[in-house]
Amino acid sequence: MKKNFWVRLIKLIFGLFLHGLGIVMQIQANIGYAPWDVLHTGLATTIGVTIGQASIAVGLALLFVNSILKEPLGLGTVLNMLLVGIFVDLILMTGLIPQMDHLISGIALLIIGLIVLAFGVYFYIGSGFGAGPRDTLMVALNRRLRIPVGLARTSIEMTALVIGWLLGGMVGIGTIMAVFLIGLILQVLFDWLRFDPKQIQHEKLADYVQIS
Repeated sequence: MKKNFWVRLIKLIFGLFLHGLGIVMQIQANIGYAPWDVLHTGLATTIGVTIGQASIAVGLALLFVNSILKEPLGLGTVLNMLLVGIFVDLILMTGLIPQMDHLISGIALLIIGLIVLAFGVYFYIGSGFGAGPRDTLMVALNRRLRIPVGLARTSIEMTALVIGWLLGGMVGIGTIMAVFLIGLILQVLFDWLRFDPKQIQHEKLADYVQIS
């Protein structure tokens, strides 16, 4: 087991909280949901669950896809699947992030939310416990097909958007902004921090079984 387990675990959970907070900010921007949330809200409406619960369901499906791509399953992968959805529901329930009712304030909150989410990605991938289901797919495309992180993320977001729209998820100007900005923000942030997700050696759940 790697050193600084508890420090890294805190880093992981903090990153997942930032991810959930970023998602709520984008939702409360009220100018159109980001692609994954178009999917989550469409699914939530279709099957009658919360956005967070729909997020968990999508995460489970992506775990299966990632297993086909032979990406490792880590503690971070599982906690991402569970905690992001839980954080989203809890933050929405508190009402701490007000819903915007003007275009300019909505755009501002959306951009801040995307930046917060990108930092969340940085923290939890950097913890070395394994990326979440969605970002594991992003890293897999980057690692196996040599697709740049930004392009890989944008392609995945577009797929989620189309499926979510077909399920009746909310699409607006904020959706278009998120599609084109999230990949760019991630790429700029990773470059600025000199962070290469391919260089992170993630622990697998199997490692803990061997240790025990």
